[in-house]
Amino acid sequence: MLLREKVAIVVGGGQTPGETIGNGRATAIQFAREGATVVVADSDLASAQQTAEMIMAEGHSGSAVEADVRQERDISEMVQQVIDRWQQIDILHNNVGVSIAGGDARIEDITTDAFNLLVEINLRGMVLTSKHVLPHMRRAGSGSIINIASMAAIKPYPLVGYKTTKAAVIALTEQIAATHARYGIRANVILPGLMNTPMAIESRVAANKAREEVIAERDQQVPLGRKMGSAWDVAHAACFLASDKAGYITGVTLPVDGGLSVS
Repeated sequence: MLLREKVAIVVGGGQTPGETIGNGRATAIQFAREGATVVVADSDLASAQQTAEMIMAEGHSGSAVEADVRQERDISEMVQQVIDRWQQIDILHNNVGVSIAGGDARIEDITTDAFNLLVEINLRGMVLTSKHVLPHMRRAGSGSIINIASMAAIKPYPLVGYKTTKAAVIALTEQIAATHARYGIRANVILPGLMNTPMAIESRVAANKAREEVIAERDQQVPLGRKMGSAWDVAHAACFLASDKAGYITGVTLPVDGGLSVS
């Protein structure tokens, strides 16, 4: 029970429809299994409620709230609801991200609207959630922020919007860690590699490629076992970083990638 008596907000705790589980949903469930009270936030309230129901079905504490990270008012109201009900926020887990589904493209093809959307969702949303949660963590003298970036930030990736925004998430996390260590607040970033999640797979299947072909091509790129990771790999890493076991760890960029970063 690494997270007993902690209150966690998982932003992006619903998920894209698909055959597997997404990073946000898996993390929300794992946080709850480790003893946290989990608030599942998502722009798709029905999906957030589904995650919360999965948590409660296991006998744990979970609730859902609708919040679009593009809207600061949604974020401020969500944070205030959590404070009003539980009087604390111990963990902020930022999982929201979009690439192909948001119109991402190579730099010569990207549209202004698509790039602006990717910045709003992938980067500005994390800035705003941190902005509204950090004052409560400062008052408490503790807290853990975990941001989900991507190996695309540090490895070759053809689409300009996702790569640049996820690289910026690393910088954001380091900045929070540096400026808030004196308040007892930690901030770390996870870089998932090739993962078998709905966001990673469904958009590629939708691009007229067979599911089995997409999975096989991605599996073969992974050094460790020639198999993609799952959302549970990200969830377990997040639980450790959120817990007191990682109490001396801040400003860290953690690849969860089956060795892709050193290949």
